Amino acid sequence: MTDLKPGTVVVIRAFDDIPEHLFKVDTVEEDRVTGEALTGPFAGSYGEPPLDLIKSVTGKD
Repeated sequence: MTDLKPGTVVVIRAFDDIPEHLFKVDTVEEDRVTGEALTGPFAGSYGEPPLDLIKSVTGKD
């Protein structure tokens, strides 16, 4: 995804028992992004989801 850059808000698709949620990107790595969950059960928590869990880009925070 070429739209990914720090500050971008993305939708992380549901996986395991975690529902779909919004995530604010801090850094874009080769195979993942780092940042903070904005919604869902991990809201406010740091995470490093792999790029294949990104469903869509919603914009900037």
